[in-house]
Amino acid sequence: MKAAIKMSTRTVDNPKVVSREEWLVARKKLLVREKQLTREGDAVAAERRQLPWVKVEKNYVFDSTSGKKALADLFGGKSLFRFNLPRRQNTAT
Repeated sequence: MKAAIKMSTRTVDNPKVVSREEWLVARKKLLVREKQLTREGDAVAAERRQLPWVKVEKNYVFDSTSGKKALADLFGGKSLFRFNLPRRQNTAT
């Protein structure tokens, strides 16, 4: 007979139950940190978009539903740069 499998025991306690007012104070405090995190993530993403590009010189070949295709062929002959540029808002007035 196989040994019984022991279920793991819970090691994380539930948060304490507080009044709505206490919860609101804690929530607002956390919201400040969440907004800082969002701003930092946005700044990192903007920096990532400004990284220099690397010219792809290797001839990559992919299997497609219509047979083997080179990387450029996957985009229907369109410039790959068009797909890598970030979208810019129209600033014309």
